[in-house]
Amino acid sequence: MDIDKLSTGTCAISRGLALVGDTWSALILRDAGRGMTQFDQFRVSLGIAPNILSRRLKSLTEAGVLERRRYSERPPRDEYVLTNAGVDFLPILAAIGEWGRTHNGDGVLGHIEDAHTGETVQAIVVDGRTGKRARPETWRVVMPMRQDDAGG
Repeated sequence: MDIDKLSTGTCAISRGLALVGDTWSALILRDAGRGMTQFDQFRVSLGIAPNILSRRLKSLTEAGVLERRRYSERPPRDEYVLTNAGVDFLPILAAIGEWGRTHNGDGVLGHIEDAHTGETVQAIVVDGRTGKRARPETWRVVMPMRQDDAGG
């Protein structure tokens, strides 16, 4: 897969997936949204090999979704904190979780709660301009015309 091509093409979906489209990256962001910041916290939570975790943290940091901050000089230790871009991704993860609950939801599952009321939150995608639920029967994907398609 050509990540450079995906991350610079005209499709916004491929650009987003180029940054956070693998399972480990999404789960690291989920855990960061739960307040985890340290390498060992992610490793234990995910059961991920240290070399894979290191690569994913590096790519998420380079993508601007996480920020690496030094919290100890001796020994040198860094933490990984969500940037604004990372925080903006959390509702996407919540929507993916709702989809998973609906289409692969057998057994006991975690959920999202309103921090103030404790009520369960059901994440949906809405049109920011109208406030209406975004549904595929009400939209169409429009791709920009490439120069070579326009005859010039």
